Amino acid sequence: MPLFIVAIGVALLLLLMIGFKLNGFISLVLVSLVVGIMEGMPIQNVVNSVKNGVGGTLGSLALILGFGAMLGKLMAESGAAQRIAVTLIDKFGKKRIQWAVVITGFIVGIALFYEVGFVLLIPLVFTIAASADIPLLYIGVPMAAALSVTHGFLPPHPGPTAIAGVYKADLGKTLLYGIVLAIPTVIIAGPLFTKFLKNMEHPIPTNLYNPKIFKDEEMPGFGVSIFTGLIPVILMAIAAFANMYLPAKSQVRLISNFIGDPVIALLISVLVAIFTFGLNTGKKMPEVMKIVSESIASIAMILLIIAGGGAFKQVLIDSGVGKYIATVMTGSKLSPLVLAWLIAAILRLALGSATVASMTAAGIVAPLIAATNVSPELMVIATGAGSLIFSHVNDPGFWIFKEYFNLSIPETLKSWSVMETIISVSGLIGVLLVNMLL
Repeated sequence: MPLFIVAIGVALLLLLMIGFKLNGFISLVLVSLVVGIMEGMPIQNVVNSVKNGVGGTLGSLALILGFGAMLGKLMAESGAAQRIAVTLIDKFGKKRIQWAVVITGFIVGIALFYEVGFVLLIPLVFTIAASADIPLLYIGVPMAAALSVTHGFLPPHPGPTAIAGVYKADLGKTLLYGIVLAIPTVIIAGPLFTKFLKNMEHPIPTNLYNPKIFKDEEMPGFGVSIFTGLIPVILMAIAAFANMYLPAKSQVRLISNFIGDPVIALLISVLVAIFTFGLNTGKKMPEVMKIVSESIASIAMILLIIAGGGAFKQVLIDSGVGKYIATVMTGSKLSPLVLAWLIAAILRLALGSATVASMTAAGIVAPLIAATNVSPELMVIATGAGSLIFSHVNDPGFWIFKEYFNLSIPETLKSWSVMETIISVSGLIGVLLVNMLL
């Protein structure tokens, strides 16, 4: 019966978001209330559970996403992302241009949300395609693949970071595992996949090709751009290695854990970026602070949707559904990694939103971690991978890709949707292989 009620809740979520076009945050809160009441919880307990779920989920996550948004905005507004892209493209040359775009997308993708990174890099894709006489998709797919993989696999992106909180996963380890799995996944879904894309060459849509191009003297240097953007990754990776190889009471390990905490690592990177991407490029402090303030607007709704997912998760736990699922799955031979991926994939197909799909799936399968001793870090990546599968007409990302690359709906399905599916399946296979080695 508890699982049947969860199924009703998920169906209601689909109805509200797809049928009535209701906002994801409002839908998740309503479904949380309905499921809690149907599970037999006292009404006041349901309300408290929703509040605790929202508060517990946002906690440090609000700081992580806030600082991440600031870093990304400063990178975009200073021209640092353009500097990274142009330099790599110059170094790699036309024959290896795809690899330059992949590396650019990967580096920029770590610091920026998917949509922001896409819109930021698309003018460079147009410029490369036009100047080198190369098909748009030959450049665009590797760029989109790199951005999508970082969005689904790697902290400090909203989805992986929020799921890590639900699963109580170590963010440093999640980042390391994510990078190891992201590299082959991007290669398969990017440069290799483009070899199979035929007869989809279209002119650049003139109404979209009006990019803001920075002059050389306006942009920060390549080295400082790369370093500033990767500070959070470097500090979190140092902390992860310290935890693996140094004694628990080691002073170096304690310091590494402090500066490698995602909140502190991102705070340090923002402080550095204020100088390298702001003051050092000739901007005054009020102008830099305006950019910082504007960055928060881009994550307001993402934060609320994640909070709504946290509310649903907490209701499932407080109502006893979590324990019931753990009990049911105790004798099951199906890997929790596959189950997490499968549930996230089904929700993604139905809802379109990768964030809602991953958070809802995490709330459902979280109890399995304690029951099965599976790696919570691998569960994060499995869930994130499942939430990326076969993006189609109910996903805004589908329409962004379609319009910018001037494609028909069937062509978008053959390119973008298949690319996302390759990322999703490759992520699952990678997670299962790593799990066998642990």
